[in-house]
This record gives sequence, structure tokens and C-alpha cells, in this order.
Amino acid sequence: MPQATVAIVGRPNVGKSTLFNRLVGKRVALVDDRPGVTRDRREGEGELLGLQFRVMDTAGFENVDPKSLPGRMRAQTEAAVREADVALFLIDAREGLTSMDEEIGRWLRQEDTPVIVAANKAEGRGGEAGRLEAYKLGLGEPFALSAEHGEGLVDLFEALRPHIEREEFANTDEDDERGDGPLKLAIVGRPNAGKSTLVNKMLGEERMITGPEAGITRDSISIEWLWNDPIAKEERPVRLIDTAGMRKRAKIDDKLEKLSVMDTKRAIDFAEVVVLLLDATRGLEVQDLKIASQVIDEGRALVIAMNKWDVAEGASALFNGVKGALEEGLSQLKGVPLMTVSAITGKGIDQLLGAAFEVREQWSRRIGTGELNRWFERAVDANPPPAPGGKRIKLRYITQVKTRPPSFVVFGSRVDQLPTSYERYLLNSMRRDLGLGPVPLRLAMRAQKNPYVDSAQ
Repeated sequence: MPQATVAIVGRPNVGKSTLFNRLVGKRVALVDDRPGVTRDRREGEGELLGLQFRVMDTAGFENVDPKSLPGRMRAQTEAAVREADVALFLIDAREGLTSMDEEIGRWLRQEDTPVIVAANKAEGRGGEAGRLEAYKLGLGEPFALSAEHGEGLVDLFEALRPHIEREEFANTDEDDERGDGPLKLAIVGRPNAGKSTLVNKMLGEERMITGPEAGITRDSISIEWLWNDPIAKEERPVRLIDTAGMRKRAKIDDKLEKLSVMDTKRAIDFAEVVVLLLDATRGLEVQDLKIASQVIDEGRALVIAMNKWDVAEGASALFNGVKGALEEGLSQLKGVPLMTVSAITGKGIDQLLGAAFEVREQWSRRIGTGELNRWFERAVDANPPPAPGGKRIKLRYITQVKTRPPSFVVFGSRVDQLPTSYERYLLNSMRRDLGLGPVPLRLAMRAQKNPYVDSAQ
């Protein structure tokens, strides 16, 4: 895994996210003409002409009150630079050097992190004057770049290479990777449910920007982390994914919010387990059920957590009410784990993570063919399929075709006439008898002869 880290910094709207997307090779960070789109720092695996490194996209650097949202964004940028092995400072070559660029330059000169300067948006020769102005920053020789059009990448390669290769040679320890890999855990929910606050509490640091303003998080942010499991007495790797809040579609009229919701949907598709975070002070809402149904439809393991439990009123009645509403509203998947947490105090977080690892194990389970068909025979004997028009539906055998989520195919005759209620019976029996738990299952029917029948005669 690449060791060197590059932090892209600069004032708002100089093209940081555009360059980030080019370096990671896909459109990951949200890009728009409006300044201030990026808020939390985003990380990805960068590659440039064979050079591999970790790259961080940061929020635009502004001189504002530290307690304001832009001020908290600035604190995240400062933390990113201190963690990085090299800072890539972008200016807008077409606008030339601004007073904010000069302030950022003064700040970077005071930091220990090496800095390279790129004059972005320098398509053709239009940005040469701006590039020359950047010498005033006192941070070495600036080079021209166009992140949008891919110009100047060779110069960027030459500037980055000494810093990245030095770090690669300095790190010779091999990664201590677990065989089952990190748990890919996405935190989703409505705006202001406390998703970023929960992530910060898990990490033990102010990694995500939080505050009373709804919709602070716009990008889905992936963070590598080691959870100290108090039961197993060991560290377990987790890839946490904080996401933007998902409101009702009718209320989404902003282009950026639409992009953020699409980004959250991609995060759900990437995750193994999804935690749907509810606001205990507001209870369960229709939008929560819609998000939960979407997670299940995507085939992801689901855990539901009620946040702000430390300030919830009528806790017992609230819990039982939400549990009953979930049983009714999520009829396609009964028994989804319902946990209580406080992102402020940290209570319930270890139990939440333990439940997430448990459902991932169920979601990844493969059942032996012999065990599966012995169960299948018992289930069919206990409740034979119907005989529409007096003709029996014959179910011969079952096989598991994949995991994550567990997917099965039943072979038999006239299976196209099998009612969906009988398929639900098989799925519910499978969960109960085979220990698959409350994870999405896939069941398909095939009208095909058992290939072993002819060979046995």
C-alpha cells in the first residue's frame, strides 16, 4: 500500500477536487463552479505516470472565525497538511496571485511539511503571468498545470517524485493485513442525525467537521481505522465511510445536494455493512424506512442505531415503538439489529461495531451443499409446495451460488407457478434454521433437471 501522502491545498475554487479526481483516476470528489464545495478532507489512492501515493483533497483555505463552518473546514485542512509528506499548493494562474494565496503561503512556510507550488488552470500559455507571480510566495519554483485538461502532469510528476520515493524507501515494514480484510462500514441517515459526530467519537479525534448546521458533509469520506474489540481483545480493521444526509427527494432541489445523495448511494453499494443512524429525539420517520429499504434492496447487511440516546425521553417506550414500526415497515427483512448509541458520550459504540461484524459474518457465510439440501428436504416435507390445477410442483434440490449476500437457486419442475408466499417461507426457514440471521438473501428458481439423476440410473 502506498506510504507517501500528498495533501492538495489552496483557496476555494482553484481546482483542487478536479486535480484529486484526475490523480485517483475517477470522479470521486464533487466538483462545481461554486466555491466551498469540498468541506471534509477526502483521501484516495493516487497514481501519476507509475508513481503511487495517497492523496488528500482538502477544503478551501479561508481567513475566518475558527468557530464558523469555514473556520472548522480550515482546521481540517491544517490537520491534513501536518499529516502529509508533501503539500501541493494550487493557485489559479488565470487570476494571478491573491492576498489569500499570500496568506496561505505564509502559513505553509511556518509548517514542517515540504511544499510544491502549481499554477493551475494554465491551459496553453494563458497562465504564464500567474505562474511567474507565484515566485513571490517564496516556496520554490512554481510550475504550470491544467488539472481539467491534463497538461503539466510531467512537471507534477518530477516535483512529487523526490518526496514520494524518499518516503517509500523509509518505510520497509510490510502491512499487517487480516485475512478477512477490513470491515467496510458506511454510516447513513437523514441530515443532522449525528453521523459525523459518531465517526469522530469512534476515531477519538475531530476528523470530520461537525456542527448544528444541517448538511455539512457533502462527500462520502472513507477512513481506515483499527477498532479495539473489547470482547476479542484484539484490534480489528475497519474502513469507515461517513456520508451526506439523505432527505426526501421532493425536498432536494440543489445540484450539489443531488450529487451528494448520489455519492451516498455509491457508498452504500461499496459497503459490506450499513449503519442507518436515527435521531432518537425525532423517532422513526418514513424517510428512514426508505433508506433502510434501499440498503436491503442493494443486498447490503443492515444495522439500525438510534443516536442521541443520552437525551432521549421515554427511552423504553421509544425503543419498543421504533422496534414495532421497523417490524411492520421492513416486512421484507425481519429482525434487523436495533442498537442505541450516543455519539457524544460514546455509549453503545462497541456494541454497535460488534453487531456490524456479526452481521458481516452472516452476510458472508457459505453453507455446505450437504447441510443445505438436508435442510431443504426437511423444509419441503414440513410444508410441501401447492399443487395449482391439481399438478404438483416438484422441488428437487438447492445450491448456493454466491455469498455477500447469500444467494441460492432452487431447481425443480413447474417452479414458475410457485407463489411468492412459498418463497418467503423458504427464506424465513433458512434464516431461522441455518443461522443466516437478518441479512438480505437472494432466491431464484430454475426449471432444470438435476444433472445427477441420469448418471445415477
